[in-house]
Amino acid sequence: MIPVKFKGVFPAFYACYDDEGNISESRTKQFSQYLVLKGIQGLYVGGSSGECIYQNLEERKLTLKYVAEQVGSQVTLIAHVGAPSTRDSILLAKYAEELGYDALSAIPPIYFVLPEDSIYQYWTDIMESTHLPFIIYNIPQTTGYQLSINLLKRMLQHEKVIGVKNSSMPVMDIERYKSAAHEGFIVFNGPDEQFVAGRVIGADSGIGGTYAVMPELFLKANDFIVKGDIVKAKQIQTDINNIIIALCSLNGSMYSAIKEVLRLNGMNIGSVRKPLQPIVGEDLNKIEEIQTMINTAIEKY
Repeated sequence: MIPVKFKGVFPAFYACYDDEGNISESRTKQFSQYLVLKGIQGLYVGGSSGECIYQNLEERKLTLKYVAEQVGSQVTLIAHVGAPSTRDSILLAKYAEELGYDALSAIPPIYFVLPEDSIYQYWTDIMESTHLPFIIYNIPQTTGYQLSINLLKRMLQHEKVIGVKNSSMPVMDIERYKSAAHEGFIVFNGPDEQFVAGRVIGADSGIGGTYAVMPELFLKANDFIVKGDIVKAKQIQTDINNIIIALCSLNGSMYSAIKEVLRLNGMNIGSVRKPLQPIVGEDLNKIEEIQTMINTAIEKY
């Protein structure tokens, strides 16, 4: 049986910087509370949306700390601890456990093309460093590695492996991972563009990079799925996809566009870290249009 605390909508938490580009305690805490008040079930902290690959170890620990201090008693917290080295991943894992996180997660090792034995050992070393449950993070479009059924089954020999955050685009992968695992294994839908399709084919929950700029839409889509109203869920998915296309159409990082929308909504969490590019010039004028798209969709449902 899937634990209730791992069911629902889990925004991937954005990096919150001050005006000089440093991790901001006040903005991190304010943003985490803002999301909790929207009604989300949990947060995925320190992953791709958190710009983890462009932060040093101490900066990543600060974000984990500030989120836990502000909302750790209110929602489920999953710490992404994937790092270039096993050593750093373990340091992050142990720190997340100290802070009271509910679970760990990690992408496969990056840069070098490693055999499955190395990936298996990497995830195993992280798991064995704490008492926390572990969620595999499959995102082949950035890591270059697609989680195989063979490796999944091997990982499932560890009791701590409770799920997978699947961000591969084929919806079929969700069904395959779900059917290959034991009862109670959790599959989180990763691609926001297929949230409804992923949930319908077997995903238990969702973790996504655009949830936090429009949590109302994902929460409502999830409600319709739970109620069995797939027609309305699909209608929301169409609006979500139109918004995502607009967010990705500007000359700058999607996360910068998201942060500009949040700024218009009164939630200033800074910009993005280079080499991610900010939204500048005339593209800034299009942010208002995207904000209107989001607000209009929210009002529809």
